[in-house]
Amino acid sequence: MNKKQEIGNYRYRILGLLMFATTINYFDRSLIGVMAPTLEKMFEWTNSDYANIMISFKVAYAIGLLTMGGIIDRIGTKKGYTLSIVIWSVFGMLHALVRPGFSVIGFAAARFGLGIGEAGSFPAAIKTTAEWFPKKDRAFATGLFNAATSIGAIAAPFVIGWIVHENGKNWQIPFLITGVLSTIWVVLWLRTYKKPEVHPNVTKEELAYIQEDLEVENEEKLPWKSVLNKRQTWAFSIAKITDAVWWFYLFWGAKFLADSFGVNIKNIALPFFIIYILADVGSVWGGYLSGAFIRKGWTVNKARKRTLLICALIILPVSFVAFTESKWVAVFLIGLAAAGHQAWSANVFTLVSDVFPKKAIASVVGIGGMVGMIAGILADLVLGSVLDSAGNSGYFWAFLIAGSSYIIVLGIVHALMPKMIPLDENLKPVNN
Repeated sequence: MNKKQEIGNYRYRILGLLMFATTINYFDRSLIGVMAPTLEKMFEWTNSDYANIMISFKVAYAIGLLTMGGIIDRIGTKKGYTLSIVIWSVFGMLHALVRPGFSVIGFAAARFGLGIGEAGSFPAAIKTTAEWFPKKDRAFATGLFNAATSIGAIAAPFVIGWIVHENGKNWQIPFLITGVLSTIWVVLWLRTYKKPEVHPNVTKEELAYIQEDLEVENEEKLPWKSVLNKRQTWAFSIAKITDAVWWFYLFWGAKFLADSFGVNIKNIALPFFIIYILADVGSVWGGYLSGAFIRKGWTVNKARKRTLLICALIILPVSFVAFTESKWVAVFLIGLAAAGHQAWSANVFTLVSDVFPKKAIASVVGIGGMVGMIAGILADLVLGSVLDSAGNSGYFWAFLIAGSSYIIVLGIVHALMPKMIPLDENLKPVNN
């Protein structure tokens, strides 16, 4: 304890702000998914209408990941993260202005703006983590702020259940809450954030700890296209295809429980609480596990990939959700898979900072996120159409793919990046 006190722990204040921002992000993002069964009845949406609204968000998110990642690498995390949260907060509140006569177009437009803004969140957070934590701590730190996604997803059904009536009355209010929370965050972020090497509250000992495996980089900016021809970029991008599974839980989970077990807006909170508490545990555990392996003397390559394999095996049982007639068995299996996904996600994000120089991280995260969004868009198109034509049997295929995809993806990632050799500031292997 004395050693930690001598080193200092200001980096955890920065991590706390990342967790706060991620909580706001996922609270805002989750609102429409939780209210989907109610809004669907209010506005008379088909499954394809709902899918198109979700696709609007994901198209914008994919575009935003490409643009926002590059912007954040150019202007830095302080300004870039601020820009991101301001955009998503404005469009999040604009949901409340949508009227029944143009509900599909209105929600699609609001979701589009939300997606552009929210696309900057994870590139900025991963870049911040790389700036403030050494490699051995990054997966754990990523797991902690990534766990805040579940805090936001848990908060959404409780707030909605408290404020919104079963007939949809007061549905606008939850969309306005994020504006207040985001204003608080922006003030704290602008007052708190500086890079550790120039931050007056970071001790020399803490800075040395943060930079213990630092490789000095020049100030030359890397063009966004320079990372496109790297196998490592596409290994990460292939790993992010599994984002489509997470979007399925987030945006279609409430609809699945409503369609299969009659869960409504007033009793969705407990199932979501169980699912996302398990997801939180998985996120922190997954980040801790690979770090523990590294501390045992394993290589980063072995530690990350062994952890990813364990995650993939934990997720596999969700393939059988469609066979159960028990709501709580279904909730547990989805929660277990969500835990495995979040553990997987914490380590996949860390792959970028393990391999790429800091000045390329946000761009690579953006490209990978775009690939994940494209996978999610295709999944929405297919699922909405199948549910409209074949009914609930469409969920069988959705869960089968959700459970089995991680093992396949991990094999491809290993084939593309068998040794995880780090790249220098010029994107050349450091051992060459």
